[in-house]
Amino acid sequence: MVVQGDLHQGDVLEVERIKYPVLIVSKNFFNSSGEIIGCPIYEDSTESPLHIAIKTNEVQGYVQCEKLALLDLSVRGYRKIDRLFINDIMNITDAVQGLFDYI
Repeated sequence: MVVQGDLHQGDVLEVERIKYPVLIVSKNFFNSSGEIIGCPIYEDSTESPLHIAIKTNEVQGYVQCEKLALLDLSVRGYRKIDRLFINDIMNITDAVQGLFDYI
């Protein structure tokens, strides 16, 4: 795999040594460092407030919002395989933010 271009919130990546596609949930200014915060996309799951169903041309499954991971893409190969629509990005980032709300 080869590093390809800028990293944007909502991009779906295939990342070296990671079994599932990864959705970038961190903001673009953060991603410019070469690190991202991402969530895996599993094909099989049950929809819930933290398992959000998505469907693109290349990926169909459930974003696992509680499985946030910091990934240093400067030391891993990756490639962009797709991108989510803004409405999906907003739903998913709202769910992620809800993990850290007070009480």
